[in-house]
Amino acid sequence: MYLRVTERRNRDGSTVAYYALAENDWNAEAKRSETRVIHSFGRADQLDRAALQRLLASINRVIDADAADTLPTRGKTAVAEIEIDAVFELAIVLTARGLWEELGIGEAIRIRADRAGLTAPHEVALFAMAAQRLDDPASKLACATRWLSDIAWLPQADAIAVDQLYRALDFLAVWSDEIERDVFLKAADLLRLDVDLIFYDTTTAYFEIDEPDEFAEHWAGKLSAPLRQRGHSKEGRDNQPQVIIALAVTRDGMPVRSWVLPGNTADVATVARIKQDLHAWQLGRCLFVGDAGMYAAKNLVELSRGLGRYVLAVPMRRVQDVEAEVLTRPGRYREVAGNLQVKEVWVGDGERRKRYVLCLNPLEAERQRQHRQQVLMEIEAELTALDKREDDHPKAACTLMASKRYSRYLSTERHGRPKLDAAKVRAAEKFDGKFVVITNHDTLSAEDVALAYKAGAMIESCFRRMKQTGLEVRPMFHWTPRRIEAHVKLCVLALQMQRSAEIRTALPWARVAHVLAALKAVRYRSESRTIVQRTKIGAELAGLLKKLGISAPKQLMAVAETAETPATA
Repeated sequence: MYLRVTERRNRDGSTVAYYALAENDWNAEAKRSETRVIHSFGRADQLDRAALQRLLASINRVIDADAADTLPTRGKTAVAEIEIDAVFELAIVLTARGLWEELGIGEAIRIRADRAGLTAPHEVALFAMAAQRLDDPASKLACATRWLSDIAWLPQADAIAVDQLYRALDFLAVWSDEIERDVFLKAADLLRLDVDLIFYDTTTAYFEIDEPDEFAEHWAGKLSAPLRQRGHSKEGRDNQPQVIIALAVTRDGMPVRSWVLPGNTADVATVARIKQDLHAWQLGRCLFVGDAGMYAAKNLVELSRGLGRYVLAVPMRRVQDVEAEVLTRPGRYREVAGNLQVKEVWVGDGERRKRYVLCLNPLEAERQRQHRQQVLMEIEAELTALDKREDDHPKAACTLMASKRYSRYLSTERHGRPKLDAAKVRAAEKFDGKFVVITNHDTLSAEDVALAYKAGAMIESCFRRMKQTGLEVRPMFHWTPRRIEAHVKLCVLALQMQRSAEIRTALPWARVAHVLAALKAVRYRSESRTIVQRTKIGAELAGLLKKLGISAPKQLMAVAETAETPATA
């Protein structure tokens, strides 16, 4: 039997619903099922709902006498008591798992684990740490004791302790180069990445320690140099030991390969190794793009070997050709974009000739001109104040000459007092809004050379993601070279997942994560059962999951019987 609802449309267009208690009987002669009305309750809008509720209570008393107390007889229907136990992040974990498998990261790890004959859940542990980087970056201890147990819905990693996470990092340290190669080749094919243009740059990550490392580490047949060393910090922390993080990316911002080098390594000393490693991945014929820190005569020779092509920024004030030939060469600029104009300059003859591309940003040139005018006005005020002093060599004059802001426009007269140097001002004007790149690619137009270098801003974006806006490569709670390197490699894997999501959705990761945060897994207790159920999926979230290729989870995710707690006497 069941409650039957029928509708009738009136002449005025209104609809009237009728309720009836009915059952289906089989008519053997007609050989079909026929509906038989047992009782008609009448029109729905004139129904005595209290009478129906009393009937419902009466039926439940017959079925289960114990339910009589839980079912109110007036005004309300029975509702089982629900106790919310926990709420977990669901969508971010599902998305991370989907990208992890789609990029082949999980498969690459499992292949190496099988090859090494390992049965420990290294792949699950590494995925848990990578997913945590995307959701709530913290230490490995926080991952094991807080994120896995209280924040993320990842049942397969419930039993993983912090020691297992560290052992998984050791595994990654051994196999990271092969895993990175497999993942990049899979991503290049999956996302149709342009691998003809490779951007390379370095950054630094400092440690809150007093002394640099002194001893190398020999582990798993590999000798690692002491990594945490003092050197030139790009974060302004020259007093702190640091490591160098080098990264090669495509024009789409997808990481190709990463390196972790001692903190005292100069940028110009890294190019030979980087080119050799990329050549081993059959990327030796790509166009190499780097900033002015990579410029050195030896590097130009190294990059040119094997018909290698490069585009490098030139430190304008340190290279004689630039100031003497490139900046002074007459000729018209060609407009590439509203804020970019280019001019091609060849210097030298024969095999020694060099191809420079002089780039001008008119907006930046005007900004620098206004800034210099402001500085010159400040200098005039300072010099006027000095002239009013009676002493010949006041302390204020020394302070003025030592200032990084003012000293570039000052010189001293024969009595040692500072004065504004007009020649230095004119020399500075030549550099307004300009930058110079050098290339050995003769067939690439000047416009394309400039745009290729400008696209290198993508790698700066990658470094910002790793260090400031999400993945938080530091602070690093590690001190051995192998785990420092593995930690950086893990962050790069998370960056690959992040960029893959952005390429698929055409949205920044911050927006993707915000939308994904709406989907939770709710664990609650009802009567004698523990139930895990997902929250509702809205239209925006459904569209995002579709773009990411992630299937929506079932509404009811898990049901388990709750053991009865024995009563105490």
